[in-house]
Amino acid sequence: MLRTTLLLGALTGLIMLIGQYFGGASGLIIAFIFAVIMNFGSYWFSDKIVLKMYGGQQVSEADAPQLHRIVHALTVRAGLPMPKLYIIPSEGANAFATGRNPENAAVAVTQGILRVMNERELTGVLAHELAHVKNRDILISSIAATLAGVIMMIANMAQWAAIFGGFSRSDDDEGGGGMLGLILMAILAPLAATIIQMAISRTREYAADRAGARMSGDPEGLASALEKLGFASERTPVEASPQTAHFFIVNPLSGRSMAGLFTTHPPLEERITRLRAMSGQMA
Repeated sequence: MLRTTLLLGALTGLIMLIGQYFGGASGLIIAFIFAVIMNFGSYWFSDKIVLKMYGGQQVSEADAPQLHRIVHALTVRAGLPMPKLYIIPSEGANAFATGRNPENAAVAVTQGILRVMNERELTGVLAHELAHVKNRDILISSIAATLAGVIMMIANMAQWAAIFGGFSRSDDDEGGGGMLGLILMAILAPLAATIIQMAISRTREYAADRAGARMSGDPEGLASALEKLGFASERTPVEASPQTAHFFIVNPLSGRSMAGLFTTHPPLEERITRLRAMSGQMA
């Protein structure tokens, strides 16, 4: 949580730095207000947006008795309210949780994951997603994505300003230093924002693995599920948007990922190793 707080603080500080650079005190205030407005919208509506994007259909206990039974047992153990459950019409194997708090949470699984997982593995996956709910990771990741998005929008404005010679600040610097600073800000700010956002996402995935393994009492079940998901996602990936990839238990864009700094998820091998070490300690 300390690492997450520091990373979120770094994103907020980057927004304020850009606002200060472009507009002094007034620019800082405008950037801050813009970030607050964007965060408010993300807080209230991100769950509805992402479920609609992937065609999630809410299912009752009669529709999916096994799913309801596993989630109900886990929520009782964890002291959580029962979330709404959704099935996504995709043959790709994956799952995610969303919602602004435990009282308004939803857990979604694909049709593919229900076909490839046994009950022990499915329990591990659902415990991982409920751990995200309990840790309020959905809110944290939504805020991080929003802050990064604000930085990228401001950087895009800076690019246009550099092209058309905008922002009076550049006129006040000698030798074109202001224009050079504008160009560097437009390039480096979104890069830094992306790296920080990805680091937050990876940190929360490790935390959800640990908390989910404790919730289920079976780290090996989740480790086995991650192994199976790694193979399944290579064969039949979920058609996912890069903006929402961080919601899923395994990266739906893994086949198209770049260097480790730019991935939303830690390496599956490292997650599995940590879970199996945890299983040994619990044994």
